[in-house]
Amino acid sequence: MNELILIRYGEIFLKGGNRAMFERALVDNLRRAVQGQNARVERTHGRMLVWPGEAGAKKLVRALERVFGVSSISVARVLPREIEAIYAAAVDEARAASAGQKLSFKVESRRADKRFFPASPEISKQAGARIVEALGLPVDLHHPQFTVGIEVGFEHAFVFAEHIPGPGGLPCGVSGKVELLLSGGIDSPVAGYLMMKRGCSLSATYFHSPPYVGEKSKEKVIALAKKLAAWQLADVRLSVVNFTAAQKALRDADPEGRLAVVLYRRMMIRVAERIAREHKAQALVTGEALAQVASQTLTNLSTIGEAAGLEILRPCLGHDKLETIAIARKIGTYETSIEPYDDCCSLFVPEHPETRASLEAVQSIESRVDLDALAAGCTVEKLTIPPAR
Repeated sequence: MNELILIRYGEIFLKGGNRAMFERALVDNLRRAVQGQNARVERTHGRMLVWPGEAGAKKLVRALERVFGVSSISVARVLPREIEAIYAAAVDEARAASAGQKLSFKVESRRADKRFFPASPEISKQAGARIVEALGLPVDLHHPQFTVGIEVGFEHAFVFAEHIPGPGGLPCGVSGKVELLLSGGIDSPVAGYLMMKRGCSLSATYFHSPPYVGEKSKEKVIALAKKLAAWQLADVRLSVVNFTAAQKALRDADPEGRLAVVLYRRMMIRVAERIAREHKAQALVTGEALAQVASQTLTNLSTIGEAAGLEILRPCLGHDKLETIAIARKIGTYETSIEPYDDCCSLFVPEHPETRASLEAVQSIESRVDLDALAAGCTVEKLTIPPAR
């Protein structure tokens, strides 16, 4: 049986005159996803087709499920544009999908070539009648248990009954580049994923404070970067910043320590911005969620953000923890994120940190140190992290 993978995309349809650019980016990313599999990607009317070659269609589906911009995927039979062959294939697909059970169904038809006869409603009606006659299955046009799809292109027809959801969003890379402040926690990898879903490519910065933070924490962040690289379909440039000296200086400047986390975060923003500009990134990304911890109150977020010259994007801002955890489970980062690790932001912090840090109070403490020298003194290890396999 000849088969291919039918790729649908959603939001790209709304891009008007720029649609062709988004489609080309999606084709490039699909090709990257199946690289080395002897597969061919074809852009056609409102669809992408992936011809699997010797690899077989089902083996490629898992890789294609990770391509942003894809709304759904179907492994489809490839047929000549002959109506009786199409109806026979529709019965076969319904038989396989129902697996001997009396499941309800409907048929949806689409003609890219409007010259093909009969029209789509008639194709659906006749294919449905053949399925009822052959298998005795009930029709339900509103809430079917499965749907048989028929699409007629300019050269072939396609029949399928499987609909696999894709990640949606926009093709990675079409919205520019961002710099993710990546920790070993749950939130920041999810923030990176959400920005890739909106079409951004990303590099990442991790703040490491030896000897207080061990090498296992760094290894954990590298593992998370690999998982994000798998969604990006490309290496992630990870900058590991030695943050110990800067933290000590800020701690010494604020003996009470109530503003420690805000001071740390402002310095992180300054350092990450320098790295972002080196990487040609247009914004910083954090995993902060409003009021989740003391440093993430609205006042503190505003005070932290004042240190930035680039835009700070916070895609998890409105999430509660359960929402973020659900995404982390879906994208495969959760199990790594919950492994024990040390976080440099928890160093030298009092039991009751300030939740409403005024900008004036923070700037008064910062005036006691040379901020530019502290930022410049943070050594950076540059790593190239390949996608997880």
